[in-house]
Amino acid sequence: MRLLYFAWVRERIGKTEETVDLPAHVRTGADLLAWLKTRGEEYDHALERPDVIRLAVDQMHVRQTEDIAGAREIALFPPMTGG
Repeated sequence: MRLLYFAWVRERIGKTEETVDLPAHVRTGADLLAWLKTRGEEYDHALERPDVIRLAVDQMHVRQTEDIAGAREIALFPPMTGG
């Protein structure tokens, strides 16, 4: 699965994207965020407030409670402001 990171999530993780093999227990967007937080200090820092992270599965915004099985790509967006 391809993961894309945007804005300060990208800056804190230090990557724009990566390809991962998800563990079997990762079934929802919330599961994904919880699992990513265990992958290192930079992930934990980037996702310290998982409730504010928005997800897009295969370019469709979804709630964190949505099933992500079969997704090819998931994008992670922090809150954004206009201006």
